[in-house]
Amino acid sequence: MVNALYSARPETSLGRHFNEPAPTYRSEYQRDRDRIIHSTAFRRLEYKTQVFVNHEGDLYRTRLTHSLEVAQIARSIARTLRLDEDLTEAIALAHDLGHTPFGHAGQDALNGCMKPYGGFEHNLQSLRIVDLLERNYADFNGLNLTYETREGILKHCSLKHAAELGDVGKRFLDKKQPSLEAQLTNVADQVAYNNHDIDDGIRSGLVSIEQMRQVDLFSMQYDKVMWKYPELTGHRCVHETIRRMIGEQVVDLVETSRIRLKEAKPQSIEDVRNHHEQLISFSDDMYTRNQTLKKFLRENLYYHHKVYRMTRKAHQVIEALFSAFMEDIRLLPPEHQNLSRNALLENGETGQARIIADYVAGMTDRYATMEYARLFGIEGNVF
Repeated sequence: MVNALYSARPETSLGRHFNEPAPTYRSEYQRDRDRIIHSTAFRRLEYKTQVFVNHEGDLYRTRLTHSLEVAQIARSIARTLRLDEDLTEAIALAHDLGHTPFGHAGQDALNGCMKPYGGFEHNLQSLRIVDLLERNYADFNGLNLTYETREGILKHCSLKHAAELGDVGKRFLDKKQPSLEAQLTNVADQVAYNNHDIDDGIRSGLVSIEQMRQVDLFSMQYDKVMWKYPELTGHRCVHETIRRMIGEQVVDLVETSRIRLKEAKPQSIEDVRNHHEQLISFSDDMYTRNQTLKKFLRENLYYHHKVYRMTRKAHQVIEALFSAFMEDIRLLPPEHQNLSRNALLENGETGQARIIADYVAGMTDRYATMEYARLFGIEGNVF
């Protein structure tokens, strides 16, 4: 299938920071995807949590499985809308590279530690990883990804940060839209984590099917499943309901976006970027139903007392590690000691703090827990 005129096109990419020969038998966006898959940060996602800490069960989702699920949903939609599938997949696989251990609890804790030094935000950290922190290639630091992939990774940022980011931050200052592939991946991310957190929440026993039936998106599909398969129970019933929920949302997204694209008539990616609003979106009704689901999960799963206890412990671990390393950089591994000393000389305490934030953010759940135990003599698992 030939991509639409308004899709991103590898042959007209805005390029890479460092010029390289064109890839053989791959497009530029395929090369981006492959570099992301082979990166150290991508492998670490296997042991970074979504909602539950990594050791709590082998069946719960991690950042890695979530990223794969986002890529699957996003690529399917991209094919239907005739967008570039490889770029879509690259953005999806890279979008969570900058997440800390312990999910959003870890990010909140590290952001609190970094408040005096410019703060911490996982989208900015994902970009920092692909632009600077990966150290695999002989000719450059980072992965040297195309502008379009980097644009998709940076879903949002403040105007202050945008001004510091050069090319990829300029669209926020100019109030322009990202590519359709980036817009699509952002929505696919929401679809994946909302619906799959239901699965993990029910599997863990923290929310019940009866509770979920208060939510329209769930109850409508659950009732259809029960009508068609009245004897179905347990995980198969939940899975059947959730896959239908995802299908309903994908159909709404595709059909709504097609209408918006037909009305806007973009003839190129530049037309997409110059449009006054994003063109990939749910219908108003589906958006409202999604917000209701999101609110339910926040109140009943993410703020559940068992999850909240983990959140408090995650704050304790991250804050203690950051403080210890700031007080004495000799506690860091030799490579990070050297980076920290150089950063201190170049940018003062703010530079040192950023290197320590890089180190802490790069930890997996279990490595952060082990570091905490090693530094503070804690017996057993802090969680």
